[in-house]
Amino acid sequence: MTYTVNCSILLTELPLLERPAAAAAAGFDAVEFWWPFADSVPADKDVDAFEAAIKDAGVQLTGLNFNAGDMPAGDRGLVSWKGRCSEFKDNIDVVAGIGERLGCKAFNALYGNRMEGHSAEAQDELALKNLVAAAEGVARIGGTVLLEPVSGAERYPLKTAQDALDVIGKVHAEGPQNIKLLADFYHLAVNGDNVQTVIENHAKDFGHIQIADNPGRGAPGTGELPLGEWISRSREFGYAGPIGLEYKAPQAEAFGWLIR
Repeated sequence: MTYTVNCSILLTELPLLERPAAAAAAGFDAVEFWWPFADSVPADKDVDAFEAAIKDAGVQLTGLNFNAGDMPAGDRGLVSWKGRCSEFKDNIDVVAGIGERLGCKAFNALYGNRMEGHSAEAQDELALKNLVAAAEGVARIGGTVLLEPVSGAERYPLKTAQDALDVIGKVHAEGPQNIKLLADFYHLAVNGDNVQTVIENHAKDFGHIQIADNPGRGAPGTGELPLGEWISRSREFGYAGPIGLEYKAPQAEAFGWLIR
C-alpha cells in the first residue's frame, strides 16, 4: 500500500462506482475519495452502493473527505461555514460509519472559504468547535481528522503548513489529539511553502501525504517538483503511511510514470 489512488480526481472517465475496480485493475490495492455524495446525509442505498464498490473491487479505502459542499462550484469545506453547522455535525456520524465498516481511519475536513458578512474570528470559532466534534466523532473508530492547506482558492484561509498546524494546535488544546496535517506537496509548493523544511520539521506527525506535479497538477514527472525526493525524505523523517495520488491525468496515461 505504497500508493492510494484518489478516485475523485483520477479515473473520472468512468462512473464513480466503477473507479475502485479500475484502480485495482491498474495494480493498486488502495483508494481514497472526496465526499462522494451530494448531501451530508445520503440515502442508505447510496451509501450501501459506495461501500459495495469498494469491497467488490478488493481495495482498501484509506481516506475519505467530510462533505465539503459543491467543490466544482468553488466550495472548499463546511467546517467554518456559518449556517451549515448542524449539517456538518450530521455528516460526522455518516463518515464515521463508512469508516468503521470499510476500515478507513483518515478523514479530511476541508476548512471552508471566508464568507462575506461574517468575521474571520467568528468563522474560526465555529471551525474549532466543528473540528473538535469531528475528532471526537471519529475517535470511537480509531480515526484521525486531517486538515489541509489548499491552493487555487483565494478565500480559503489555510495556505501554508503552519496555517493548518496553528489550527491543529488549538484543537489539541481543547482535548482531542487525533487531528493531523494533510501534507499535499502540490498545494504547499504552489502556495510558496518550503516543502523540504515542512518535511524535516513535521513528517513524523503527518496524517497523510498527497502528490501532484507543478505546473499543471499533473502526474509525477510532468512538472518540476522533486516529488520522489520529498517522499523519500518524508520516509526518512518518520512518515510511514501511503502516498495519495491526487493529480489530473487521462486514464490511459495516469500511471505510466510508476515503476512497481
